[in-house]
Amino acid sequence: MSHASSTLAPAAAAASQEPGPRERARARLSLLTASGVALGVFALARFAGIAVLALAAWAREEQPLALLGRSWDSVWYQGIAAHGYGRTLFFEPAVIHSDLAFFPLYPALVRVVTALTPLGGGAAGLLVSWAAAGIAACGIHAVGTRLYGPGVGTTLVVLWGLLPHSVVLSMAYTEPVLTAFAAWSLYAVLAGNWLWAGGLAALAGLSRPNGIAVAAAVLAAAVCEAYRIRRRRGRCSPGLWTGAALAPLGWTAYVLWVGRRTGDLLGGYFEVQRLWGSRFDLGRGSLHFARGLLVQSTRLVFPMALLIMAAAVLLYALLVVDRAPLPLLVYSGVLLLIALGGSGFFESKPRFLLPAFPLLVPPARALVRTARARPWHATVVVCGLAGLSFGYGAYLVVIAHTPL
Repeated sequence: MSHASSTLAPAAAAASQEPGPRERARARLSLLTASGVALGVFALARFAGIAVLALAAWAREEQPLALLGRSWDSVWYQGIAAHGYGRTLFFEPAVIHSDLAFFPLYPALVRVVTALTPLGGGAAGLLVSWAAAGIAACGIHAVGTRLYGPGVGTTLVVLWGLLPHSVVLSMAYTEPVLTAFAAWSLYAVLAGNWLWAGGLAALAGLSRPNGIAVAAAVLAAAVCEAYRIRRRRGRCSPGLWTGAALAPLGWTAYVLWVGRRTGDLLGGYFEVQRLWGSRFDLGRGSLHFARGLLVQSTRLVFPMALLIMAAAVLLYALLVVDRAPLPLLVYSGVLLLIALGGSGFFESKPRFLLPAFPLLVPPARALVRTARARPWHATVVVCGLAGLSFGYGAYLVVIAHTPL
């Protein structure tokens, strides 16, 4: 299905006449049922992945929940949730790790859970991440269903849950939170609910540095929609401009707050990131690292990350060729640009792309067509993806012990 004529896509099967109350209720029930099925399949995939990881952890006499709940960045977030900002580790003059690099929404949610329940920080972090992953799966299904029908919506969720790095969706990390707000913000844009789109984009901007991609998608869609309305000599609703104004507020507010705290209003946050080894250099650092990998690599994680990044670029090209709606193109494009253009932590780049679920639209549509023509072939593909996801996820967390 092509949507070249509009920046916003209509529902996959829009009715020619306005449906009555009974038809609308039936449609809502059908959507809820399909969303529940997609959520169930996603949960089954992720729990199977956790089971494989648990077996690997027990074989090495380690605790799987501790690995999932207190690994790498999870420890920083839980420290912020328990004590607020203020932790800094000094390694050398050019390497200083400050917790100001971490955005505040996820630790705030963890703090709320620990205040309302007897759970500790690690368990509370997992609860927040798992709940957010479920909400994200429903949002991804809603976007896919609106654009291409329930089959593609469900397949999109399955593919997202079976990515090689999808083990992160089961860890106390922020990607599920960002994806949840992003998916529902994009759905609101497609549905023309600008206030919801802007509000959710603002929350996405408070969850991760690359959450700015959601605001970029909302702003681009709002500008194009306003241009389309003006060409028809219409008037833009106040909600459109209000939603557009809300979208970047979360990300901007935190960046400015860090700048004020560090004494450099506009550059303080970026200096914090630079001292972590993260900066945007138009991909020079990534290119240099990739060249080194082609010559010599002793760890599976790095060539796998390079392969995933190359696949992401190819999938984005297919998404453009597929003439996907503008909000999906802008959102995925900004996430891809940040991942490719940033230097440092090359092994983490696939994780940075986990929220870029629209990249999976072309393979999801192809898999649905395959399932209709050759169900056995589609089953083999899904089983192969599951094996890779579960095995590689266990390797990453239990064996490689590589920063994710």
